[in-house]
Amino acid sequence: MYNTKMANLFIIATPIGNLGDISFRAVETLKSVDLVACEDTRRTLKLLSHLGIRVKMISCRSQNEEFAAEKVINALNQGQNVAYASDAGTPALSDPGAVLSAAASQAGHDVIPIPGPSAFAALLSVSGGRDKTVVFEGFLSPKPGRRKSRLRELMAMEAACVLYESPFRILKLLGDIAEIDSERYICIGREMTKVHEEYLRGKAGEILEILAQKKEQIGEFSLYLSGNYLK
Repeated sequence: MYNTKMANLFIIATPIGNLGDISFRAVETLKSVDLVACEDTRRTLKLLSHLGIRVKMISCRSQNEEFAAEKVINALNQGQNVAYASDAGTPALSDPGAVLSAAASQAGHDVIPIPGPSAFAALLSVSGGRDKTVVFEGFLSPKPGRRKSRLRELMAMEAACVLYESPFRILKLLGDIAEIDSERYICIGREMTKVHEEYLRGKAGEILEILAQKKEQIGEFSLYLSGNYLK
């Protein structure tokens, strides 16, 4: 049970696409707080407007998280309950939120998770992978040398890993994976929970050929890369 005598910080998971995925608890929490800190006020305003919620907001993105955290702590110290939401999914998973959570905890306030949507968990649930250990890596370096070097390290492990990639670099990422091990099983999720969501499963080399035939890549990609346990 969290401390009801002090103000609390609620870390809220928001939809990664389909607004219907917002949880009842998340909605009730957003309705009850005094302040919503968010990665992008414009994105969060659309969600709040959809839910019919009007509440004061402040920006708390990766570029200003430490500065914004001070404002949030001040609000908490004044007895105001605060919710934090990143643009989509669960905060602190390739999104801001970790700095704020640590600061609030160190200031003596309870930090309460309101669980919900996550691209990481959503992809795992449909990947078909059987790895007991999964490493969340998020976005790799855009620099070819660093990206390939880290991929070699990840693909040498028995653990699977989950990567995120933009439509502008997905073919380069797949090309690197196929070069290291074209037979490695992968599952790609594109535009998950949205109208044009798509899932591709198979060997890295095969998936690369399928995507390379398309004129352009659209949407954000999540990629499940199986472990090296078969060798």
